[in-house]
Amino acid sequence: MNLLRVLPATLLCLPLIACGGTSSTPDKTIGKSVAEATSGVGQTVKEAMDDARKEITEGNIKISASNQPQAEITPDGRLLIDGKDVPADANQRRQLQAYRSQVVAVANEGMEIGLAGAKLGTDAASEALKGIFSGDSDGIEKRINAKAAKIEAQAKRICERLPAMLASQQALAASLPAFKPYATMDQSDVDDCGKDTVVQR
Repeated sequence: MNLLRVLPATLLCLPLIACGGTSSTPDKTIGKSVAEATSGVGQTVKEAMDDARKEITEGNIKISASNQPQAEITPDGRLLIDGKDVPADANQRRQLQAYRSQVVAVANEGMEIGLAGAKLGTDAASEALKGIFSGDSDGIEKRINAKAAKIEAQAKRICERLPAMLASQQALAASLPAFKPYATMDQSDVDDCGKDTVVQR
């Protein structure tokens, strides 16, 4: 993977524009300013992720299926379909909570990957500009690749969670008929996970 090749050309031209395009001695403070700016973008994404994580953890989990009304699973293990409480015994409520926990775990893992991906993009821009100013461009790709490898490892953790999520969904669908139309995950989702997420180097 060569991230320098995919960085927008306009971004790589920023130092020249900021320096007036004629100076032979680049101003290193510009690189610092860009790094600070991209760091701010990452912080904004993190704050949005924190809000979403809180909503998923503490709120109802919404589930949908073709030609079916909206359904939700509450934190205390109730199934709501079209806003109405579906009767469920204690065991079914435990199963609803177990399935909900699996969904929350996968969603949180996905958000962590999203945050890491956003940070990787800002890091790549910052590293590229610092490389231009310092003349040390050889190590940039190696540092970015190391961060990308961590994101790949996070993506694999999502795939590792899917078998348990599928089993939980199937058990719930067998136990609670009202939930069955919403049990749309199948083995192919498990088998195909990760096939399109490998970062090319």
